[in-house]
Amino acid sequence: MTTLLIRYPAKASVDSGAAQTCPFALVGDGGNLLQQGASALGNLADLVASSRRVVLLLAAADVTLLRVVAPPLSAARLKAALPALVEEQVLGDPADCVLAAGAADAEGGRTVAVVQRSWIEVLVKALLAQGAHNVSVLPAQLCLPFQPGSVSAALSTGDSGFELILRQSQTMGLGLTLPAQPQAALQTLRAMAGDEPVTLYLAPAQMAQFAPLVAGIEAGHGITLMEDHWAHWVAASRTAGLDLAPALGASGANARQWQRWRWPLRIAVLALLVNVAGLNIEWLRLKREASAISLSMLQTFKAAYPKEAVILDPAAQMRKNISLAKADGGQPSADEFTALSAAFGEALGVLPRKDIIATLEYRERALQIKVKPNTVDAGTLAQLRTALAARKLDLSEATPGTWQIRPLNGAGGGKS
Repeated sequence: MTTLLIRYPAKASVDSGAAQTCPFALVGDGGNLLQQGASALGNLADLVASSRRVVLLLAAADVTLLRVVAPPLSAARLKAALPALVEEQVLGDPADCVLAAGAADAEGGRTVAVVQRSWIEVLVKALLAQGAHNVSVLPAQLCLPFQPGSVSAALSTGDSGFELILRQSQTMGLGLTLPAQPQAALQTLRAMAGDEPVTLYLAPAQMAQFAPLVAGIEAGHGITLMEDHWAHWVAASRTAGLDLAPALGASGANARQWQRWRWPLRIAVLALLVNVAGLNIEWLRLKREASAISLSMLQTFKAAYPKEAVILDPAAQMRKNISLAKADGGQPSADEFTALSAAFGEALGVLPRKDIIATLEYRERALQIKVKPNTVDAGTLAQLRTALAARKLDLSEATPGTWQIRPLNGAGGGKS
């Protein structure tokens, strides 16, 4: 998995019409540099789409960092309170800006990043349009290496001049766009840094140009030159602590995530609708079939028993009437006591020993039999089951030595 870091030039240089070249670096999860270079943002589509995460280092000149003191608030309440907290320090309407707050210190102070909303939205949408999966926007001044007791600075050459970045503390920094005049740029840096020692990061190609100029600066106002490498920016960006992308809301990095799921969600909803419609159609069909069968049973019952006044369950009443008719004709029902006991007696005749019954009861249209202890083994029970099955009777053993004998399903009359 890879992360693509892009340093975008200041808006002032874009407004001047200069060609926009963005330094970029592709790094692995371990921070190892895989690829680096400089290109227009529109030419980075392949790298943007293939990277797990895109980190846009927004020009320090375009991000204002403010210090505010706020009471302990939840994330939602802090977001709502930020415009009022920075209103006096921001030129223009805070509603036209994106505001992101860092973590609070012991005194309740927070660093708040302020950037023009229309500008950051253009950049983030451009990355999302190129297929970015996850976008973070960090202030470039907080991605400079920093050592307490000194000021960190970077001076880079852009298409329209110098871009100066300063980091005065762990949470504060600023940036300026300057004409391409090395001596004036150093004087500006020295004036803004005050009496603090400065570590100035320069591209290797700039070292020879700036070394003699730095040597001429007055003693006590030293500037230490360091070669600028992507490793510095990669390491410092991991502890920047201020990501402006989430503050964009629906137009931020999450928009791309929803776009990726748009078609799968549509297909899932369509499949759900098709299944729900299918289930309802099948339920209606089965309901019509059940109604037709019930009507047919009712008509059959009325045709057979036209004098029956109350019809609650045609099937049960039909079984009862058939059972009564058989009894009136001298034909016993299969679940009557006489039929069950006679069939059981016949089946019992196949056993070598007949005196196995302790008690015999007729209850719930079944014979309830308790067997004498130690009179029936597994072989004898299996033999008796076979004999009863031949007479369409079923033997079930609820507990050892307790039998229940009733007609097999469909072998006899119904319940009365």
